[in-house]
Amino acid sequence: MIENIGKVKLNLQYYSGQDLYSDGAIEDELLDIVAKYKEDDFDTIIKEKNSWPVLYHLSGMRQNIVTWYPFKENANVLEVGAGCGAITGALTDKADRVVALDLSKRRSTINATRNKEKQNLEIMVGNFNDIQSGIQEKFDYITLIGVFEYAESYINEKKPQEVFLEKINKLLKDDGKILIAIENRFGLKYFAGCKEDHFSRFGEGISGYYSTDGVRTFNRDEWKKLLDKCGFKNYKFYYPYPDYKFPTTIYSDEYMPKAGELTNNIRNFDTDRIVLFDETTAFDSIIENEKFAEYSNSFFIEVNKKES
Repeated sequence: MIENIGKVKLNLQYYSGQDLYSDGAIEDELLDIVAKYKEDDFDTIIKEKNSWPVLYHLSGMRQNIVTWYPFKENANVLEVGAGCGAITGALTDKADRVVALDLSKRRSTINATRNKEKQNLEIMVGNFNDIQSGIQEKFDYITLIGVFEYAESYINEKKPQEVFLEKINKLLKDDGKILIAIENRFGLKYFAGCKEDHFSRFGEGISGYYSTDGVRTFNRDEWKKLLDKCGFKNYKFYYPYPDYKFPTTIYSDEYMPKAGELTNNIRNFDTDRIVLFDETTAFDSIIENEKFAEYSNSFFIEVNKKES
């Protein structure tokens, strides 16, 4: 079944008829906003609403995680976990074709409505496992932005992260790439007094998620071990600052921050935090000791399709 919202195709072939994930009434408010206002108006609305969900879903800063990336010409992109479309519009501007996947029809409707003029966008609603098994198309890029940490929740296997990467790899063209954005569980902000993002608990990621299930983030060494174990030999780390959700700068192993550059550390929009020490001076010390890659708050990882 296909619905059209503006120029966007909403593909419901794999939709179960029930949204299994929802943020509740805020999604009705978001749909009303994107139906009535243009993207240029969102900053004004964000200031008026003073609401974390409105900021998170509508802020143009969210797109910074992909707007810098050099997508090749005429590319097609698979966006896994598109949500309300915070990143989708930027991808449609960079690629010839974007296929966005999400579990929720309500969220996909918000996405389609805010991007209704994008004729190169198809949104598929349903469980990734069902959609993945039915897709014949191969992609130049597959994005997992704020998605990979939930592998345990929707890959019912003993080694969900490995199985997830294998399924994603099968959907890539021979020269395709996976683009992953995710928190670093050893990010400096968590030591300095920020709560773990998914469970809103102090030290939950640092201590290895000893009391929670369903979500896992990883430090840099854990990522390297996972990718190597899965057979991915060619990958590259980037370091979004202050994090991947609202990045203002993207660092890399070739261009690391200099002492005195990392000063935007106090903000924390989604929940209260404490401040245990000055993160700016701590980052300066970390930089001087060449440890920034280990303590970056987030990663952006470019992973080349593994050789068969």
